[in-house]
Amino acid sequence: MNSQEVKKIVKAEYGQAALQAKRGGSSCCGSVSERAAPITSNLYEVMETEALPAEAVLASLGCGNPTALAQLNPGETVLDLGSGGGIDVLLSARRVGPTGRVYGLDMTDEMLALAQENQQKSGVQNVEFLKGEIEEIPLASHSVDVIISNCVINLSSDKDRVLAEAFRVLKPGGRLAISDVVVRGDVPAEIRHSVELWMGCVAGALEESAYRDKLGKAGFHDIEIVPTRIYCAEDAKDFLAGAGLNVDALAPQIDGKFMSAFIRARKPLESEQSSA
Repeated sequence: MNSQEVKKIVKAEYGQAALQAKRGGSSCCGSVSERAAPITSNLYEVMETEALPAEAVLASLGCGNPTALAQLNPGETVLDLGSGGGIDVLLSARRVGPTGRVYGLDMTDEMLALAQENQQKSGVQNVEFLKGEIEEIPLASHSVDVIISNCVINLSSDKDRVLAEAFRVLKPGGRLAISDVVVRGDVPAEIRHSVELWMGCVAGALEESAYRDKLGKAGFHDIEIVPTRIYCAEDAKDFLAGAGLNVDALAPQIDGKFMSAFIRARKPLESEQSSA
């Protein structure tokens, strides 16, 4: 599929997920929610979500909790790439406080509408949701202290562009703190495709070393990729068997190869860039 076809599928699936969340049902692209339970479940503590609208929690499609792992300070400006129903935006808004600001960027009209409703219900003022694509962020250069994202960059067919845009809008010294799906080692293409279908609506997870290379190419320093959940064949057993694949035969090739990870990097200070 080309990039426009991928975007069309993502918009359709996530739009449906937003509508489903508004109806009070589990999201993650309809039937994907059940098969992807090992990825999407139990990411947030009850004390984090109890004050949020239920629809924000139901619309969460993430693979991690970047707001818990990222260092967010009062007064900072935060950008959430692919903000969905707004759960990470609203959680971040608490941490940066009234002197800070949090932007949520999403390309799906239904998700943006849901996020704005969730903002109104929560009464949070220091938040703004923007329509746009993560490959072309509608913010000025050097305008953001921290970028977060929750299992969204893997959905883009142009990850180099996403990371270049993230680098552009970050202030010197700004931080990237995202959760994403990462592949560790080689996986046969046909098996990888089936596992990615299990993990999300449309996934194009990068191999760990490729992720590091792309972050470095974009200009980031101090790159860290830390696994938060590692998946085995048993996690996807029913789905893979339903796809006609022999799970027992595949297990050695996929066990431990797919993981949710917390990815941290830093935009160097201007003095570091000039001396590089």
